[in-house]
Amino acid sequence: MSKQVIATSQAPAAIGPYAQGVRAGNLVFTAGQIALDPVTQLVVGPGIAEQTTRVLENLKAILEAAGTSLAKVVKATVFLKDFNDFAEMNKVYGAYLAPEGVAAPARTTVEVSRLPKDVLVEIELVAEV
Repeated sequence: MSKQVIATSQAPAAIGPYAQGVRAGNLVFTAGQIALDPVTQLVVGPGIAEQTTRVLENLKAILEAAGTSLAKVVKATVFLKDFNDFAEMNKVYGAYLAPEGVAAPARTTVEVSRLPKDVLVEIELVAEV
């Protein structure tokens, strides 16, 4: 199976030896995204809601560059710095990935000790094309 690298200027540039996304067959796998503004490469918002929104906008841009969308996400992995932020993150997450009429993807959510740039949340997705 061949793989196709997905890249867009509408999401933060990769800051290491990885791709923003990779398409393999009819699936797109995104790299974990944090709350970086794609223009400034700086962390946005001090709170979990602002950071989750930025993360999902970044992911949305990568999926669109791959020819798919948030509605076709089949699996999500969420990394939280503090599980006390779960409810607020989940509100934003639900608006993007489980709006009315859209089947929610499978999801794993874990608390981690530290994330890049000390952000509050990182999310990676798998979507069908």
